Amino acid sequence: MNNGEADFRARYERLKLLHEVSSVIHSSLDPQQALELILGEAVRLMRATCGSVVLINPTTGFLEIEASHGLPADASALKLRVGHGITGWVAQFGKPARVGNVTADPRYVQVRQHIRSELAVPLEVNGELRGVLNVDADRNDAFSADDEQLLQDLAVQAARVIHNTWLYEQLRLKARLFEGLATVGQTINSALGVDDALTDITREACRLMDAKMCSLLMLDESREWLDLRACFGVDLKYDSRHRLSVDESFAGVVVKRKKALQLENIQLSAHYQNVEAARHGGLVSLLSVPLIFNSQAIGVLCVYTGRPHKFSNEEIRILSALADLSAITIEKARLYERIVQIEDQLRQSEKLSAIGLLAAEVAHEIRNPLTVMKMLFHSLNLQFSETDPRSRDTAIIGEKMEHLNRIVEQVLDFARTNEPRMEPVQVNKLVDDLALLVRHKLASQGVKFERKLEPALPAVQADATQLEQVFLNLILNAVEAMPGGGRLTITTRFQPQCGTTTESAGVAVDFADSGQGMTEEQQLRLFTSLLSTSKARGTGLGLAIVRKVIEAHRGRIRVKSRPGKGTTFTVLLPV
Repeated sequence: MNNGEADFRARYERLKLLHEVSSVIHSSLDPQQALELILGEAVRLMRATCGSVVLINPTTGFLEIEASHGLPADASALKLRVGHGITGWVAQFGKPARVGNVTADPRYVQVRQHIRSELAVPLEVNGELRGVLNVDADRNDAFSADDEQLLQDLAVQAARVIHNTWLYEQLRLKARLFEGLATVGQTINSALGVDDALTDITREACRLMDAKMCSLLMLDESREWLDLRACFGVDLKYDSRHRLSVDESFAGVVVKRKKALQLENIQLSAHYQNVEAARHGGLVSLLSVPLIFNSQAIGVLCVYTGRPHKFSNEEIRILSALADLSAITIEKARLYERIVQIEDQLRQSEKLSAIGLLAAEVAHEIRNPLTVMKMLFHSLNLQFSETDPRSRDTAIIGEKMEHLNRIVEQVLDFARTNEPRMEPVQVNKLVDDLALLVRHKLASQGVKFERKLEPALPAVQADATQLEQVFLNLILNAVEAMPGGGRLTITTRFQPQCGTTTESAGVAVDFADSGQGMTEEQQLRLFTSLLSTSKARGTGLGLAIVRKVIEAHRGRIRVKSRPGKGTTFTVLLPV
């Protein structure tokens, strides 16, 4: 056999081997198994002692052994800097290295005793150098130029395995993150109070990102300081009053730029303000994303890892999406707290109106007998001498009756200032606004709420505040009539004839509940004097207020009810 035939056979054997390796690689779903197969074939064909696949860690920049064949068990912990050792030289310059006697090469770093030769070739993934494939032998000049070519061909196969592995890991990470994001969104969206929402956000962010700690900082009203509002994970014993300046902190930069930023090692970074606390808690890498609502930053969400980590674009996108959901959740929780406050204010306003009307009725009831008393007192014409003690008593009685009369007049004057201030009011909008205010109360009482609003209703002339009190009072009465829960339906419709005159048209609003209902006797006494009530508890003033306010609006109210069948109040307001 001549040299040409030998070369041809060697190339044939090499191509056959590469084909077999490629077939086995593509039939395996386990990347580790595929890399070990490549190494095993390389070591066998080249009669090497051991071999390894070494990759560059993108976070630390160190060369780390990804797969090995024939190396000691503790060799996997070895980490080399790029440029250090023969392997590091290949990683630095991207060129193959074939060394016949490593003991004479100053670049060599010993991993296993009795090694004499080394062959190392670069691993390129999509044109980018990502690692090194090398084999070692315990004899001098163990590797030929053909071995070098074969190892380079095997490195191409290994690069494909590594590339596919990374693609798979990225897809797996995406699937896990998006699945987790959906679950997290449901969890944090169920929070009602701001503090509960912040706690849920940090806990779920920690779980979603597999982080060691998560913290959430909010801008204060001046927008000059960031306050720590929630923290989950490692207890760094932060002072709850700890504040960060927006102008002088890393988190402040995130707020100003409205852009996610990361630090690979906060323990060594001059940009991080709490280095000692991070070292104490074992925190290394940090990703901070802004909380943005209505195009305005309201805070920062931070996640920390306990090991060096470079956050991928997918991780940044996922945490940013969580931050967007969190900002909406926080604003929703703030809105809910404001709604509760407004609802309490409305109730207080309703009580004050009731007290005012009660005072007016009491004043009316007092003034009539007081007028009779004054007339009778003056008709008696009681005249006593100045030395008679009764003279002074008579004068005092007259003064006190005048005093009582002035008090009654003041109360009545105050009541007259409560006359409605008429303006066009859209009833449907008023019902929608009230629905927002009372929806949580209705839900907590187990009352299902339904609105049937006829579109394009004409506006009515009314005092919006007083009409709102009327509707709120009827809603609260309906809730009281359904202690075990039920259904409340508000219906609006155009009424061809409405109000105190038969020819006027207007708007009708029905408040129908599925509560206990009322007897005919209870309905007859429903709108009687403020000073008489059959309610077991409460003031008993609400429906009297409703009647008086509606009459002041030239409207009327009617009720339809049966015991055990619910009640429907209908308010008729002229256009």
